[in-house]
Amino acid sequence: MLTIGDVLRTSTEHLAGKGFEQPRLDAERLLAQALGMERVELYMHLDRPLGDAELGTARRLLARRAGGEPLQYVLGEWGFRRLTLHVDRRALIPRPETEVVVERCLALIGASDAPRVLDVGTGTGAIALAIADEHPGARVTAVDVSEDALALARENVERTGLPVELRHHDLFDGLPGEGWDLVVSNPPYVREEELPSLPSGVVEWEPGVALVGRGHTEGVVREAANVLRPDGALVLEVHEGAAAAVASLLEAEGFVEVRTTADLAGRDRVVEGRWSRP
Repeated sequence: MLTIGDVLRTSTEHLAGKGFEQPRLDAERLLAQALGMERVELYMHLDRPLGDAELGTARRLLARRAGGEPLQYVLGEWGFRRLTLHVDRRALIPRPETEVVVERCLALIGASDAPRVLDVGTGTGAIALAIADEHPGARVTAVDVSEDALALARENVERTGLPVELRHHDLFDGLPGEGWDLVVSNPPYVREEELPSLPSGVVEWEPGVALVGRGHTEGVVREAANVLRPDGALVLEVHEGAAAAVASLLEAEGFVEVRTTADLAGRDRVVEGRWSRP
């Protein structure tokens, strides 16, 4: 009968043969998920045999990952700041660089007890939920054009119990409401010509409507100016090669205190500014 150690070894070898960058880590995560364990527990029970049902679950998860499905989708959940969120193909996978977006948002609204926050293109709800979690009292509304993404975000609102209002809304119809203290967005910003160079797990599995930018960043900047209160803030995640251009766009639209922040890899990724009403 196969043991945890046996399955870890053969799963790692299988994924390594498929060219995965971190085959051992992936194998650990998959087997831990199949057995309902933490990764460290696997190493405390390497000689434990797997039952038929456990082995079948482990094999199914491994087959999905070996077929190119992103690990986060296979696991069905992923960590973002202090939260563990439900993730699947209905929305983009929350990424580490987006945590920097949340950090900048929290810094900008820190002096307000009950800031009104609008998250545009919420996807899983990661940004909105992280702000609601880390700034109690924030009144957070999140919008998305995708009904599927909103359904996923709704599952995460229920999972976390955090007070985030969800609305179906298209950015290109303008932004809802007025008098927001903060507008934040991680809009689609991948360039069409970059698609062939992206990892297959991104192009084949993550929703294209949330990937490719077609004026979304410019639209958020333009529309945010119509709904922010004076001195309200705008925070955007942007293409690593577009930060300077987006910063210039904010200044041209009337934003002040415009600044750029690098992501964890040192790439200019977050642009922010405060609205100075003419």
